[in-house]
Amino acid sequence: MDVNNLVLDNNSVIPMCSERENEILKMNIAQLKAELMQAKMEIARVRRPPLIVCDVSKVLGDKAIVKLANGNQLLVELHEQMKGNISAGDTVLAEQRSFNIVERLESVKTCNPEMFLVSKKPTIKWADIGGLEEEIRELKEAIELPLLRPDIFKKVGIEPPKGVLLHGPPGTGKTLLAIALANATNATFIEIVGSELVQKYIGEGAKLVKEVFMLAKEKAPSIIFIDELDAIASERVETGTSAEREVQRTFMQLLSELDGFDKLENVKLICATNRFDIIDPALLRPGRLDRLIQISLPDAKAREAILKIHTAGMSLKKMSIPKIIAMTGGFSGADIRLVCTEAGYCGIRANRMFITQQDFEKAINKVKTCEENTDYMNMFG
Repeated sequence: MDVNNLVLDNNSVIPMCSERENEILKMNIAQLKAELMQAKMEIARVRRPPLIVCDVSKVLGDKAIVKLANGNQLLVELHEQMKGNISAGDTVLAEQRSFNIVERLESVKTCNPEMFLVSKKPTIKWADIGGLEEEIRELKEAIELPLLRPDIFKKVGIEPPKGVLLHGPPGTGKTLLAIALANATNATFIEIVGSELVQKYIGEGAKLVKEVFMLAKEKAPSIIFIDELDAIASERVETGTSAEREVQRTFMQLLSELDGFDKLENVKLICATNRFDIIDPALLRPGRLDRLIQISLPDAKAREAILKIHTAGMSLKKMSIPKIIAMTGGFSGADIRLVCTEAGYCGIRANRMFITQQDFEKAINKVKTCEENTDYMNMFG
């Protein structure tokens, strides 16, 4: 075949080709044209400037006020198809140059508040907590009773507390109390660590706080538990970095939710912190976190109650409980639990199916040594 006689026109064929070959060539040319058109469309799509995600603050006829992620607000035009189809609070897409709104998004959440929902009911009960009888009574009065018997407060004519702050050293049972409360009330339990409310972009932390409270109201009766509250509620300062100012915005939103026009009613807030000394006083005033419950290190009687709970299922022999209680002075509930675990390991290492007094003494000395080493590292880096 003479390649010099090839004609690349779509309507021309090589004279020496058969009709079958001619049809195949036409089909191949048509396919290549379609692929070329698709490639051009893809290039045009990639070159098109991206749209900006923003929130609608207010709709004014054929215009709207939108809020950008950096906090700026703009008055923008609406496309014809968007008029009457958006309202305040919607998340929309706008053109990058003119900021004209071109599309409405159903829902855009950088961090879904539903991820904090505890779907499975906790198994820890009040009976599983030792040495905190007075603290449990206060928590029941402030949170459990209003959720289970709101009629009592209406008859008496008083408003139950909106929230409770549990504060004290690490390992004393603050989180345990909140989990047991979730079990006792059958309420929706939303568990958050304070640092999870600190988001990367401006305004996102405050938005997340708002969405969490909205979710709690939808799922009421509900309990919001914020652990390590000091991550967002430390005392405010006049100057600081942009990151610190963003944390303050998140904190201000938390205060707004507690003081808002919409009553929390069947939504209760429980917070926990190890650093009560740095908590902003604005959060502690009456009407916000009304009840402050200090969870201190357990005394001898409380340590005995905690020890009995953790050794209930253990096989013990030749034990002197008073001696163990005396040796664990200054231990937290978490420390006592660790002692029981370490004592069990001592028995396993000795190929025994029971635990002795000597095992507990070894475990106590080991826990003390670990704590002393930790204290030394904290002091000298």
